[in-house]
Amino acid sequence: MHSSNWDNLRYVLSVIEAGSVSAAARDLGVNHATVLRRVAAFEAQNGGALFDRNANGYRLLPGKEALVQAVREVENAVLSVERLMLGANPQLSGVVRISSTDTICQYLLPDVLQSLKAEAPQLEIELLSNNSHLNFARMEADLFVRPAMTLPEDMIATSVRPLVFRAYAVSPEQDKWFRLQGPLARSAPAKWLSTNVQGDSLRSGSDSFVVLSRMAQSGAGIAILPSFVGEQVTGLVHLVDRMPDIEVPIWVGSHQDLRDIPRIRAVRNCVITHLSGSQT
Repeated sequence: MHSSNWDNLRYVLSVIEAGSVSAAARDLGVNHATVLRRVAAFEAQNGGALFDRNANGYRLLPGKEALVQAVREVENAVLSVERLMLGANPQLSGVVRISSTDTICQYLLPDVLQSLKAEAPQLEIELLSNNSHLNFARMEADLFVRPAMTLPEDMIATSVRPLVFRAYAVSPEQDKWFRLQGPLARSAPAKWLSTNVQGDSLRSGSDSFVVLSRMAQSGAGIAILPSFVGEQVTGLVHLVDRMPDIEVPIWVGSHQDLRDIPRIRAVRNCVITHLSGSQT
């Protein structure tokens, strides 16, 4: 398969998995137009339309499933070879890409990077801040630091101290709650919110706990936040009686094919050591 066609395939598969161009764009970290252009290019190079486009999203046209499955199998084989080639390089140097949420990237990982800089100055760390889960099978990141109740079977991970969610506002008198939107709408605190807070007590929210913390700081409502965020934002108080603590494990790990690569293992161990000893 031609290299440009292969690259376009990533966008096609992401649309299939996400169900829409907008969701695929968020997962890939690109804009809507880029996904549309890549999908159109793939279709032009491979004999016509792949999708039925309608108000409910993108669905594969009848008869195209076999083509996509065959291409997926080729993609998986190529990625397996690439992961094996990575593992053949024993040097503790190079780039390690860490995927995490915006709050963990901003509040927890900078201190870890300082420790890594002292222990392995030849390593280069890239932080990928995204509240959507990246696709590790396609090697979009080497390591993840993420809160989750469960993980995919092909991920090897260690649970560090739990992430504690609490309710915060500038005053206990606040009676409106901010919604959790986007990827956060599938989180444990969002489920508590939908079960325990009436619709007329909810107002517009955000898909970022960093943004929600600033919205709460403005005095406009109550935000559910990770405790390490809420305790550091000036003016916010923990509303102890309004919501129980909700704990979600923070996992540090990687795809099982990458776990024994020296540089990834070194970074993983450093992150685990640091976060296991910190209050989150």
